[in-house]
Amino acid sequence: MSVTELAAPLPISRQAVTKHLDILERSGLIEHEWRGRKRVHLLKAEPLQEVDDWLAPYAAAWDERLARLEEYLDGDHDEGD
Repeated sequence: MSVTELAAPLPISRQAVTKHLDILERSGLIEHEWRGRKRVHLLKAEPLQEVDDWLAPYAAAWDERLARLEEYLDGDHDEGD
């Protein structure tokens, strides 16, 4: 999307959106290309996948813990638990 398209629904200025996009581009999370006279920004999902892969074991552990807590709170436990 262009800066104008990205900024339209947001309660901040185009200049503020541009600053955020610059930071995201320097971070490797987006890139841009020119389509005619229009500069279009594209999401680069690879770095986000790396973060998701890194977080996956922690998410699985928390899912397991929350499931056990839910069982306990629902009363599906023995008196000794």
